[in-house]
Amino acid sequence: MLPPLLFADLPALLRGHLLQAPADPAAAVRHLLLDSRRAGPPAGALFFALRGPSHDGHRYLPQAYAQGVRLFVVADGATLPGSLAAYPGAGIVAVPSPLGALQALAAAHRQQFGGPVWAITGSNGKTIVKEWLAQLLGPDEVICRSPRSYNSQVGVPLSVWELSPERHTLGLFEAGISEVGEMAKLAAIIQPTEGIFTTLGTAHDAGFASEAEKLREKLRLFEGPGFRRLYYCADQGPVREAVAALGLPGFGWTRHDAPGAALRFRVAPTGADGTAVKARAGELGPRADFVLPFADEPSVENALHCLAVLLARGVAPAEIQRRLARLQPVAMRLEMKQGRHDSYLLDDTYNNDLAGLALALAALGRQARPGRRTLILSDVLESGLTGPALYARVGALAQAHGVTRLVGIGPEISAEMNELKVKREKLKPNETEELPTLLTFNSQLLTEFYPTTEAFLAQFNPADFAHETILVKGARRFGFERIVAALQAQQHGTVLEVNLDALAHNLQHFRQQLRPGTKLMVMVKAFAYGAGSYEVASLLEFQRADYLAVAYADEGIALREAGIGLPIMVMNPAPDAFELLRRHRLEPEIYSFEILEAYLATFPAADAPTHSFTNSPIHIKLDTGMRRLGFEEADVPALGALLRQHRARLPVAGIMTHMAAADDPAHDDFTRQQLAAFGRMAGALEEALGHPVLKHALNSAGIRRFPEAHFDMVRLGIGLYGVDASGMDASALRPVSTLRTTISQIKTLPAGATVGYGRRGTATGADRRIATLAIGYADGYDRRFSNGAGVVLVHGQRAPVVGSVAMDMCMVDVTDIPAARAGDVAVVFGAELPLPLLAARIGTIAYELLTNVSERVKRVFVSE
Repeated sequence: MLPPLLFADLPALLRGHLLQAPADPAAAVRHLLLDSRRAGPPAGALFFALRGPSHDGHRYLPQAYAQGVRLFVVADGATLPGSLAAYPGAGIVAVPSPLGALQALAAAHRQQFGGPVWAITGSNGKTIVKEWLAQLLGPDEVICRSPRSYNSQVGVPLSVWELSPERHTLGLFEAGISEVGEMAKLAAIIQPTEGIFTTLGTAHDAGFASEAEKLREKLRLFEGPGFRRLYYCADQGPVREAVAALGLPGFGWTRHDAPGAALRFRVAPTGADGTAVKARAGELGPRADFVLPFADEPSVENALHCLAVLLARGVAPAEIQRRLARLQPVAMRLEMKQGRHDSYLLDDTYNNDLAGLALALAALGRQARPGRRTLILSDVLESGLTGPALYARVGALAQAHGVTRLVGIGPEISAEMNELKVKREKLKPNETEELPTLLTFNSQLLTEFYPTTEAFLAQFNPADFAHETILVKGARRFGFERIVAALQAQQHGTVLEVNLDALAHNLQHFRQQLRPGTKLMVMVKAFAYGAGSYEVASLLEFQRADYLAVAYADEGIALREAGIGLPIMVMNPAPDAFELLRRHRLEPEIYSFEILEAYLATFPAADAPTHSFTNSPIHIKLDTGMRRLGFEEADVPALGALLRQHRARLPVAGIMTHMAAADDPAHDDFTRQQLAAFGRMAGALEEALGHPVLKHALNSAGIRRFPEAHFDMVRLGIGLYGVDASGMDASALRPVSTLRTTISQIKTLPAGATVGYGRRGTATGADRRIATLAIGYADGYDRRFSNGAGVVLVHGQRAPVVGSVAMDMCMVDVTDIPAARAGDVAVVFGAELPLPLLAARIGTIAYELLTNVSERVKRVFVSE
């Protein structure tokens, strides 16, 4: 067994210098930590204070220290919160670049592994190929692979750090880049011996001068001295030519007789959602026949990459077919769903190894909802560990992320965790250093174990999981999708998928527009623009937004009851809710003397005891030209005097206004007049108060168009959800929501037949195929989409609406989409059918389409 890496070795290894030695001179580095909110087991955690465009990890040293972390890597010259004395017993090393230090540490760790290491890159398919290759090689190897799509400058070192000479026989990592120079750094970390290049596409084109430059940068991954073989599709001419020009040891395969290919494939559909493949080595080599369990082109392409690897490794064709038949589509995203009895589900059922478990538990730990945290877990596979050592680590991870109830399913987890819990004396001290942690944890943990999924479902009662937040994490062979189906709230076939990664991307985009120190208030009113208030608010809390804003008190109360702790401003407070506002720490927007007097009237008398009285700050709304709500400029002297009179009991958190046309260049002079008026009025109020307060005026469009007027805080709304309101660069934002429904039935109607209520739709010309969709105006699909105004996507093709949109369904013409069948998915809006385009077809705005999606439509929240 390799000796552990000591913290004392880091200054020399990372070319840094010691700021403070740890209390334990033999402190060892066991895992790497980048986020104080994902501390995990603190023993042996090394925290890297990374800096980015919108965050500085040094700010969070106190939080990490408070969670028990005692080992830190910081940047030379960085200002730490507090002096070194604020971190007694902590070891702190300063380096030129914490990110560079993280990468150097992972590269040094990689050098301790003498086995084969595979690297996968390309524009598309990296994660699918990696996951399938792990499944296909699993019978022969103990594999360490990057979890999910951890392929970035940060994700790759975290993945490689898990590679262990004692536990693994093969490493399998993916690498992705977005600009010149990045791949050389990843190559130094992974140091691959073999590799796969998937495809060359348009992803991340913006970071490169040309396609040739992007290809050249990606191929740098395979230029190391120990690299032996690169698998690639020789039908991609630029890739084939670049591999040859660089002299890389290539192994090309072809479907179209590309020159020099080592393998030739012929593919044909089987007619049963499968694909027949005839493989031949070279022109005259041996032949073999296979059947892939997929028919769609991307899956076939990805599977052929894997098939080429298996054939080159000499796996027998019959064994290859047996393994191929077990391949399943990879659900790469963790999904968050509403459960029965007010439970909440995190569905992560596509695999179960230690790296994936750690990520899923981190997601569970981020949930702010009150109530029990439950983990439903299968046997943990492909870990390289066995017996007590494996499940001790499982227990330590669960403890670190706040699990209070464990349901174990499978013979191994049932036997081992019971053994660890009740037979401590049987464990040898050197089996794992985490056993004491686990045993303490087990004494507080509610546990139940079942040998099979069937045994669990046989006694399942959904009421037993009421009000819980539940992570369902299982290897595919256990069929945990049946558990998810049993726990999930029943809904119809229309689903709004909300991509939380896209939402986080948009948040960071707007953060990068802000001046240093400017705070960010995010609008989650109207059910978070239809996306789902709690889930969005929970992500925003994790991403350290400064404020949330809702329209009404009940929206804010619901967030508080769900465990959201961020400051929340209420934009339309009703006088009968003022006491509730204070009870739930909600900050009202005050826009008139009448509202202010009503708010003051709910305060206790001046001489009454106030020990039980909660005083919430307020935000003063100024009308600078919107002409809706707010104090006029003439009101400012009297308002200032009133606020000064009551400032002891009426703290002012902010002063705000509302832009009328910040999105429209035609009205920029008016917008600047508004901003000037706001500056005058807010300045006068601050003078009356005797201190500065948060001033906020700009919305999503204004953030991008008027950077000089960010003031102390901005209010981000529709831009967070992927809709550009500024008219500047819509491509910088990612669509967050995709609304999908299903085809209930397809009918073939003769020419002249009518469709729907009022016979407003007519089958014109020849016979028409009309599909009925499970969505109507009760789901939020606007009736104005009737009679061809609306379109949906079926198999990627547009299908126009026929007749009137009804309450629960509508009809579309799929005559020109012959592949359409009952049960197929129809995309109502999403990345390929953007909201602004649809809104323009019926003369409305994207806001309306988003917020109209009914709460009866199931929301599924996904994260990579």
